[in-house]
Amino acid sequence: MKKLLFIFNPQAGKGQIKTKLMQILDIMVKESYEVTIYPTQGKEDARRLAEGRAADFDLIVCSGGDGTLDETVGGLMRCGQRVPLGYIPAGSTNDFANSLKIPRDMIKAAQIAVSGRKFACDVGAFNDKSFIYVAAFGIFTSVSYQTRQEWKNILGHAAYFLEGVKSLPEITSYYMRVEYNDIVIEDEFIYGMVTNSNSVGGFKNMTGKNILLDDGKFEVTLIRCPKNFAELNEILASLTNLIDDTDLIYSGKSDHVAILSEEEIPWTLDGEFGGKVREVDIKNQHKALEIMVKKR
Repeated sequence: MKKLLFIFNPQAGKGQIKTKLMQILDIMVKESYEVTIYPTQGKEDARRLAEGRAADFDLIVCSGGDGTLDETVGGLMRCGQRVPLGYIPAGSTNDFANSLKIPRDMIKAAQIAVSGRKFACDVGAFNDKSFIYVAAFGIFTSVSYQTRQEWKNILGHAAYFLEGVKSLPEITSYYMRVEYNDIVIEDEFIYGMVTNSNSVGGFKNMTGKNILLDDGKFEVTLIRCPKNFAELNEILASLTNLIDDTDLIYSGKSDHVAILSEEEIPWTLDGEFGGKVREVDIKNQHKALEIMVKKR
């Protein structure tokens, strides 16, 4: 009999899995899986479990928000075994699930997790850690997860930016050297992100155009520090697609990004704190993860 390890965060999405759990388990068993279930008890639980137990199973399924997904993928990257992953989103943002067109309906997502098709997608290496869809620093790294979804829906990423610049004089900027695609940039930045997703923090179209999750490339976005409100308006106009181009935002695609800063900078990986570092080496691990998606 096939073996399945089901890791879920019982607190994610206001505990919505509690009313769906029996239906989800029934779907798994009907697909001829012997199911081992594990409700996470705290931070890093999913990572430890995936790393230590993945090799014993034919399929891993995780349910929770982006943090649970990030931990599970991180564990799979360390375990040394290529075990496919099913994902049942239960958080408030679920950026990566949206990019993969995994439905928010937990029952439908569970069916895809056990009977869909395998899709090999890229995974990010961030020094000795991993991320599934975004590594970011600067002004917006907490804003995206604090802004209410209603405002995101109404105002789009203008709300994202406006929330971050409410206190412009207090914005922290970082002087850094960035290398990608044989380009070297030395400048002062208020925000930067390396992404493999159609949305970040629930905001669509923030990460560029023609995004593919399996092309071996990340989207790179760096926003320079505005010197005045005119430059601030220019950045805002660019982010809201009112203007096509601005010298205040660097963007491109790359499989490798190296960053050196004068001070330790706090980063977020998939919306979770990723540590404070001066040197960052980000590499695209091409098609490193097999994740279950809807059949064509």
